[in-house]
Amino acid sequence: MDNFIDENYINSLLNEKFSETETQAVLEKAAKFEGLTPKEVAALLTTDNPAHLTQIFEIAAKIKQHIYGDRIVLFAPLYISDYCVNNCLYCGFNCCKTEQTRHKLTQTQVKQEVEMLVKMGHKRIALEAGEDSQNCPLDYVLDCIDTIYKMKFDNGEIRRVNVNIAALDVADFVKLKNANIGTYLLFQETYHKPTYEKFHKGGPKKDYIYHLNTFDRAMEAQIEDVGAGALFGLFDYRFEVLALMLHNEHLESRFNVGFHTISVPRIRAEEGTSPYPYAVTDDDFLRLTAILRIAVPFTGLIVSTRETAEMRKQLINIGISQISAGSSTAVGGYSGIDNFEQFSTADHRAARDIIYWLMEEKTLPSFCTACYRQGRSGDRFMELAKTGEIKNVCLPNGLLTLKEYAIDYGDEKFNTLADSLIAEKINDISNETVRNSIAEKLKQLENGKRDIFI
Repeated sequence: MDNFIDENYINSLLNEKFSETETQAVLEKAAKFEGLTPKEVAALLTTDNPAHLTQIFEIAAKIKQHIYGDRIVLFAPLYISDYCVNNCLYCGFNCCKTEQTRHKLTQTQVKQEVEMLVKMGHKRIALEAGEDSQNCPLDYVLDCIDTIYKMKFDNGEIRRVNVNIAALDVADFVKLKNANIGTYLLFQETYHKPTYEKFHKGGPKKDYIYHLNTFDRAMEAQIEDVGAGALFGLFDYRFEVLALMLHNEHLESRFNVGFHTISVPRIRAEEGTSPYPYAVTDDDFLRLTAILRIAVPFTGLIVSTRETAEMRKQLINIGISQISAGSSTAVGGYSGIDNFEQFSTADHRAARDIIYWLMEEKTLPSFCTACYRQGRSGDRFMELAKTGEIKNVCLPNGLLTLKEYAIDYGDEKFNTLADSLIAEKINDISNETVRNSIAEKLKQLENGKRDIFI
């Protein structure tokens, strides 16, 4: 195993003095949607020139619009177990919280949770669990995934299960791959090794290097899409952004594809009393998200309900492409089991309210899961993304999933707004053949057909 996070190199970049001319050259390159090197990212992280900051946000917004358009993919987390043997100081599932009664869903309770999620309209979930090989073994996780995929309802089902569980070895990742998962998600939390050791006091997750190399093992097992993240606020956010870039470069050099997604959870400034002196302010959070959008234009960026509705609105405008909606971070939280949360949320709106809000903002809520099922994953997805061809499937599929949602869940007011948005957005499909095909598929949905995609 390898430690490809060179802390001395990252610190040297953060201490480097970039001239105004050098930083402006980086911005001009960024405006071409070509992505950036870690050194170029450092120039944007360290500038204090207000004109440069303005350009960072403007370029991020242009990239978001050019590559993703006015479209947001929706998902929800599904917590199946809060048993955990790790002592992670920032986590609600910390094993040292002995006063908390732990829970693991039975397969019957998994079905109850999935039914509630489907009633919200969700088609994509992120399956979440603490690490405990005795109480939450991989076989149990695989059983849950099998249960989820087998559930069918008149108005939908979960079509993609992304998985956020503890680091595995290659053999176990093969089992996860064979379970037909979507993206494998894992957060390094902090790439700064001394800080990592400070916040991870016990359990398997304490091993920084083993955790760091998890995506290598996942990709060796032929899992093509992996999603990274850092818990911004454990250490200097600028260090974490540069480390994410080095991690992405490492995967690209080994497997010819980097992160499919990057998540941006944070400890907010109001939480920033000891032990969180690096808690991230709103201004810095917006800045780091915009820089990530610029640095890796074709990587999905995810924000959860940790953030307020207003903050999520701002983040969507500068680069976020996926959001959770109607989320619970407790085991059994959707079906009313009264358990403790892994972390508190700030956007408490129901999924339907968030969907309606997006439409009012002229943003297309998408429940699309087509790419994974059509083999558009890994380097094939990135090839389509980098050539701009991905828009020719993402927008049409988003329109189809919104129409499906409206038919199955919408009232008259909702459907009027949805049909108006669909009529407006279908004109953004430049290919006439595709546009006509989608118009026909919309009629098929009205006639009772479901799960139509291209």
